Amino acid sequence: MRHTAPEGRGPVRYGPSAPETGLPVLPELAAVLAASAGQPAEPPGGGPRLREAACAYWQRRGLRTRPEEVAAAPGAQPLLFALIAAYGGDVLMPRPCPAWWTPQARLLGRPAYHVPTPAECGGVPDPYALLETVRRVRAEGGSPRLLLLSVADDPTATVAPPETVREACEAAVGEGLHIISDETWRDTLHRPHDTVLFSPAEMWPEEVTVISDLAGALAPAAWPVAVARFPHTGRAAARRARTLDILTALGAEAAGPVAAAAAYALGEPPPVAERAVRAAALHARIAAAVHRAVLGSGALARPPQAGRHLYADLGPLRAPLAERGVTDCMELEEYLTRRLGTPAPGGHRFGDELGALRVRLATGPLLGVSHDQRCESLTTPAPLELPHVADALRILASVFDELSDELTRRHRAG
Repeated sequence: MRHTAPEGRGPVRYGPSAPETGLPVLPELAAVLAASAGQPAEPPGGGPRLREAACAYWQRRGLRTRPEEVAAAPGAQPLLFALIAAYGGDVLMPRPCPAWWTPQARLLGRPAYHVPTPAECGGVPDPYALLETVRRVRAEGGSPRLLLLSVADDPTATVAPPETVREACEAAVGEGLHIISDETWRDTLHRPHDTVLFSPAEMWPEEVTVISDLAGALAPAAWPVAVARFPHTGRAAARRARTLDILTALGAEAAGPVAAAAAYALGEPPPVAERAVRAAALHARIAAAVHRAVLGSGALARPPQAGRHLYADLGPLRAPLAERGVTDCMELEEYLTRRLGTPAPGGHRFGDELGALRVRLATGPLLGVSHDQRCESLTTPAPLELPHVADALRILASVFDELSDELTRRHRAG
């Protein structure tokens, strides 16, 4: 059951802090950063201003939080590493899952088990598969104690329905698992008025730790800050203290100017809130266009609901891909990255089986290669009509159409 598929042929960063093409930095955020240039590094876990801003952020989302229940770190990766170390035990996570989750467990020498997700969404394990996985792990002598999930998911770009979240969390809590809910992408919903998102912490407040990387919606990816919200229990307080000890040992301290900008962003003043809404709408339009191109070729993908990616299954195009020497998702990554001219990480990086022809397609690189092009993509009412966006989408569609056309010819000849 333990995932053993290779992770790729070179180091990559495909998390919310990955160095992919992003939108221009918000001027108001840049001004706060510049004004705070002389500030020292934050203490491990974050200073009072940053933690209070995080409390207010979660309070507006229905999660009452106190500063002593918050920890901050320079990015989601060191924060999750410290959390896994503090909570102990074997780790369970959905398949597929964010590319950076499994390495955190492996660095700590913790077994990581991937659980299939239901058909309608990713990010949250199927409750029956979760129970069966826990049973098997314990029968093999393991000690499953931690479940990672993401209601608004990377890589699948789906939002798990509340009933699915409830059933999965109910199964996890019933088996004594603590839940870490990665809510980095919760503020990037493509149709926020039509999509219902419930945090597991709303349902099981004493059994869920929430983490959020500000690079998801509120801050530039190059300014790494992530925050965690611990439950209001004595046991959670001890685990937070342990987390702070680990962050201290790692030297994982947020830079003072970045922390000041993060506190400003967490307050969601009008410039930040408006940028988040506009950016989400832009990525929604691009993702919908990519989704149409993928489906038009005969490949499969769930409709994107959040974030900046699309997760495509090219299994129906296996025959024409095999003629090009592509028989697994590692080779698919290399093929599409070469053809598209931008990273297209294969499903093996997200915990999927090596033989599955799945790939994550990012919307960010389609917004333009220059600062001016990305600004234009953000401000125009019709981004799909911009020449640089239309050209990028046309290249992507042509790559998929080529495979589709060859499959059609094979069917006619066969």
